[in-house]
Amino acid sequence: MLDDLKYIHQRDGQDALGVAQKQWQQLGHDFQLQEIGGSFSNIVYGGMGGSALAGYFSKSWTGHSLPFEVVRQYHIPKYVGPKTLYIASSYSGDTEEALSALAEAEAAGAKIVISASGGKMGSIAGAKSYPLAAIPANMQPRHAVLYQLKALIDILIAIKIVDKERCLSELNKAADFLKEAAQAWLPTIPEDKNPAKKLAMEIAGKAPAIYSGPLLSPAAYKWKINFNENSKNLAWSNEFSEFNHNEITGWSGHPIDKPYEVINLLSSYEHPRIRKRFELTSRLLSGRWPLAHDIEAQGSNILEHLLWTVMFGDFVSIYLALLNNVNPTPVELQEKFKLELNR
Repeated sequence: MLDDLKYIHQRDGQDALGVAQKQWQQLGHDFQLQEIGGSFSNIVYGGMGGSALAGYFSKSWTGHSLPFEVVRQYHIPKYVGPKTLYIASSYSGDTEEALSALAEAEAAGAKIVISASGGKMGSIAGAKSYPLAAIPANMQPRHAVLYQLKALIDILIAIKIVDKERCLSELNKAADFLKEAAQAWLPTIPEDKNPAKKLAMEIAGKAPAIYSGPLLSPAAYKWKINFNENSKNLAWSNEFSEFNHNEITGWSGHPIDKPYEVINLLSSYEHPRIRKRFELTSRLLSGRWPLAHDIEAQGSNILEHLLWTVMFGDFVSIYLALLNNVNPTPVELQEKFKLELNR
């Protein structure tokens, strides 16, 4: 089925595979932000779902010289005030939790910067002259995550708290790296030579559990989002070593034959004890959970490990959607939920 290009074209009518292949281009987008003045004591990044992921990516990759918190709810932390840089992130610009948090940040006197493709947030930015990282529109939010990452980096460059030359150099190199890496996962590459198709075939019919260490935890969460929204497939994610403090025991119960697949996302940049935890967990749970699919991140630095892993997961989830006989792009139930919520 996954080698049938006619079937792929019919089912993937909005070309999710093409979007996945070309997403490396998003890392080169210039958001044309001017220098953002101010003296800040902390940064808060507010968003939901895929719009929150850029904040987590930046914590794994660039690190921050100021306290940096990602907020995924209606409310902001009590410490937000005039010395806070508040970055409101919503791909659509209409996410109600993000709009609520933005209003609270304004009331607290925070310095506001907005990352959105338009919507209410775009209008607020225009009306109040807030700096705006205008993300290209007409995509699914999960397909624009690398735009959002580049937008965040451009914001951090504009306030001069990251090394501009290093960040832009690593982003450019990562873009070239991803462009090349994607060639191995294209639909024209047959199943027996295509690792993304192979993994999709192996997990079909099961609910994936995706695990990683702290550095790759944003990638693991992106895999979860992709399986949920692209594949229309139940999935969850967690990170080591938190897993070993609770979830490991959950796997020890019956039934032994569980309807799940385990995917471990591994990076040589994680703390060495993380790798040992994965190895010991696999040994202690042998026979009590499925034999894990170990995915070794590729690349020459943390950013490339993160983005290679994300992009590989994009392809796997889209191929799983095709095996599930669903269109990977629309999320009709979520759209219906929003309509019902606003009645």
